[in-house]
Amino acid sequence: MASKTLRSLLSELRQASPNGCIKDNLAARYILAQYKKYQTTDQQLCKARDEVNFLGQTYLTYLTSLRKHNELHKEFHGRGERSVKETADLVGFKLPTDPK
Repeated sequence: MASKTLRSLLSELRQASPNGCIKDNLAARYILAQYKKYQTTDQQLCKARDEVNFLGQTYLTYLTSLRKHNELHKEFHGRGERSVKETADLVGFKLPTDPK
């Protein structure tokens, strides 16, 4: 597992944590244990390390997608009826002004 993937995974776990602390998080401990278990030197060729790196990137994609989904759901979730102006602002349109 590349260190960039590890840092990104821990960052996503930190963002998902309610208090922003992953010190006592079981998932973070497991990820760090797996990282240490499959850590190899440059001279070693380890197929399991590549598999763990792929698995780490897959979990990272899942956590990132889940966070983005929740942000979008919170932003666009129906809160009942919206005014025409709120709907236009939501999709990025501007309403024409009434020249008087």
